[in-house]
Amino acid sequence: MKNLRQVTVIGLGLLGSSVTLAVAGGSLGIKAAAYSHRASTRRKARKLGVADVVYDDIRQSVAEADMVILATPICTFEETFKTIGPGLKKGCIVTDVGSTKVLIHKWAKKNLPKGVHFVGSHPIAGSEQRGVDFGRDDLFHNAICIVTGEKNTNPKAAATVKKFWSSLGCKVSTMTPQVHDKILANVSHLPHAMAAALLNASDTQQLKWCGKGFIDTTRIASSPANIWADIFYTNSENICKGIDAAINRLNKLKKAIEMKDKKQIEKLLELARDKRAKLIQYKVSKKELM
Repeated sequence: MKNLRQVTVIGLGLLGSSVTLAVAGGSLGIKAAAYSHRASTRRKARKLGVADVVYDDIRQSVAEADMVILATPICTFEETFKTIGPGLKKGCIVTDVGSTKVLIHKWAKKNLPKGVHFVGSHPIAGSEQRGVDFGRDDLFHNAICIVTGEKNTNPKAAATVKKFWSSLGCKVSTMTPQVHDKILANVSHLPHAMAAALLNASDTQQLKWCGKGFIDTTRIASSPANIWADIFYTNSENICKGIDAAINRLNKLKKAIEMKDKKQIEKLLELARDKRAKLIQYKVSKKELM
């Protein structure tokens, strides 16, 4: 951390602007720099004071950076690596806030120059809201952040990335990109697919009669479609396995309902109820739910 004098965030949506706000408003002594490809976002970011400096040129924004954080849609990463690579100084650490990791590590290895260290990051924070207007300096307090690395990942760079997210309030865990994508497919990506499917299977007129339960269940479907299309695209195999598993469980419940097997219906519902109770108990014990 002592070698971090400037952190540059590329992308000023909810996550990106929250990172710069946390860095600029904290006691880390780190310059928070930012870049957005939209001129309107850059103007708004300056007005809101979300960073110490907002650059108009992406290469200029990273020229003095000791760490660069990509906070744009995942499918823009490969081109961004190509664009900023030649302008990064030796020893610079590049990380990201993307929800998938395997492809990102491959793109980084292919396009970043030697002497620049890539370490994957996934802070599990945010909401269905988007844009620089919603940035918060406390967004990462008590949030989980997964840091990913491979055999050739620089250990000092990985340690710096872990300390950085910890300094923003995150609880940091480490794993490989492959393990990350498998887990997140089930606990993050599949729920979004299910919420979207539930809404798309519903009659618009009938939805007027829904209660809070339906709204709670489908909340995440309000997230930006372009962001989630990139997630599904870059983790397709794992997500499809998750969808198949969900269909299998739905078919078991469907069969029990068709057979009017009340005991089996109750057994399946009780199984889910017990799993959720244990989940809530665990999250409360970890202070991840207040």
